[in-house]
Amino acid sequence: MPDEDIGQKGAFSNWLTKLLLKQRRISMDKKTLLAFALSFLVLFGWSFFFGPKQDQKSHQEKPPVVTSTEKAAPPPEKTTTPPVPSPALAKEMEGQETAPIPEKEVRVETPLYVAVFSNVGPTIKSFKLKKYRETVDKDSPPIEMVNLRRGMGDFLRFSFAGGAEKNALPLAYESDRSTIQIRPGSAPQLLRFRSLTADRLLITQVYRFYPDQYRIDLQVQVENHSQAPIERSFQTILNALPPEGKKSYYSYIGLMALSDGKLKKLKIKKKSKEKLVTGNIGWFAYENGYFMSAVVPETPANARFTGHMLPSGALHGIFQTPPIKVAPSEKVTSSYFLYMGPHELEILKHFGKNLDKAVNFGWTDIIARPLLYLLRFCHKYVHNYGIAIILLTIIIKILFWPLTHKSYKSMKEMQKLQPRLAKLREKYKGNKEQMNKEMMALYKTYKVNPMGGCLPMIIQIPVFFALYRILGDSIELRHAPFMLWINDLSAPDRLFHFAFKIPFMSPPYGIPVLTLLMGASMFIQQKMTPTPGDPSQAKFMMFLPIIFTVMFINFPSGLVLYWLVNNILSIGQQYRIHRGSA
Repeated sequence: MPDEDIGQKGAFSNWLTKLLLKQRRISMDKKTLLAFALSFLVLFGWSFFFGPKQDQKSHQEKPPVVTSTEKAAPPPEKTTTPPVPSPALAKEMEGQETAPIPEKEVRVETPLYVAVFSNVGPTIKSFKLKKYRETVDKDSPPIEMVNLRRGMGDFLRFSFAGGAEKNALPLAYESDRSTIQIRPGSAPQLLRFRSLTADRLLITQVYRFYPDQYRIDLQVQVENHSQAPIERSFQTILNALPPEGKKSYYSYIGLMALSDGKLKKLKIKKKSKEKLVTGNIGWFAYENGYFMSAVVPETPANARFTGHMLPSGALHGIFQTPPIKVAPSEKVTSSYFLYMGPHELEILKHFGKNLDKAVNFGWTDIIARPLLYLLRFCHKYVHNYGIAIILLTIIIKILFWPLTHKSYKSMKEMQKLQPRLAKLREKYKGNKEQMNKEMMALYKTYKVNPMGGCLPMIIQIPVFFALYRILGDSIELRHAPFMLWINDLSAPDRLFHFAFKIPFMSPPYGIPVLTLLMGASMFIQQKMTPTPGDPSQAKFMMFLPIIFTVMFINFPSGLVLYWLVNNILSIGQQYRIHRGSA
């Protein structure tokens, strides 16, 4: 190691030691607890102020200003242009007027979802997930992935556009099926849409549906039936209306894309300008907390994905490839994979195409993912995520047992030195430099590390942040029951429901039993912790359980359960240390 690095590390160590010793009338015990408390307060504050926020109410303001020269127009109402009814009759009908095709719906049902396609666009009008409900009630309707209201445009539309056709109205297509029923174990089935544009481009869209996957294959083929070359781009429009209210402190709601292997989130607010993502786009999607709708080009290519918010409040995303020139009688094809399903790591990883990168736990990702796999592993054997959280907490406690044991012992040793430290402060209150030297000599004599109580807890903070992420935002805990009144580990626990409001509590209003037990366990743990020498500091520390109880009152019950179990295990560990040193 270079001497300069050693000198810098030594200087930093000396500065840190002096900083610790400068604090008058504050014991190291208080510092230890404050380090832990302040870390959590930082977590809470950072989550609230810097976590993803969405303004999800309908807006009556003017549309956002778009600086791009290729500004996209808001999706129009469904008005169709008259295509040729059948590609086979295209030549026979040349020069004749053709009747517009009326809008028709195609119903597709698989064991996983029920989808309704419209031949105008074509687009998806409804996509309901059979295995996921809106609420925990048995009669609750299935999750609807398409939540656009009338006049907000198409949810998803593929086209070959550009130039004069850039803002063309959606075409009406002919479909070869009116209904598709796929049973478990049956073969995939196809749905074809065909249309001929005014400038003689025959467009064919072929969808392939699977019985046991949320994946849908799509092939868009363009054939030039005109006498001149035509240059346009493959384009995909994705519209979605975010729900009202913030889902949680960390869940992201909005458009995103994978560009050059890196996840890009288009954090769009009502007044923000158009957001642009360029490069080799592997996929783009709309994520709604626990669910996502994604479009994955078969071959990532240099393209662009832009997004902004419409006046209606809906998010509007456009994916566009570089222009392609199609010669007369030539065919060009663009293939995609669609995913509309749960935001679940295992399912997305099985899908491939790096779609699992959509599950991102921020800077804790390297820790959170293994913890999530461990949580799923425990659930595989106990079949209850509440019990799985308890087992996960025990495993983490065992792994950090030596560190926490060392921390508690150091705090105990520091408590024994409090009388001597108080005398030194009184004796050298006018000479800080001499007081620091005497304190360092005292620590050296009794072999006590003043940072011994803080460092073990600081090391554990990233693990807590990671647990906070996975327990507060993983779909595995959505509507997952534990026991008794706790039937959803992703929601705050409430025993009974009250009609009146309770301060600091978000609806539904009720008795937060698990949170109160957590606060009581923290109070017991606080009583067992060595107290600071200053009585005013001791009183302040006794308020921490109340502060944490108020903070946890609206947290997911799964996270509160982890904290409660961790407190109980810590109480047992402290009792063992006190008993051993008695």
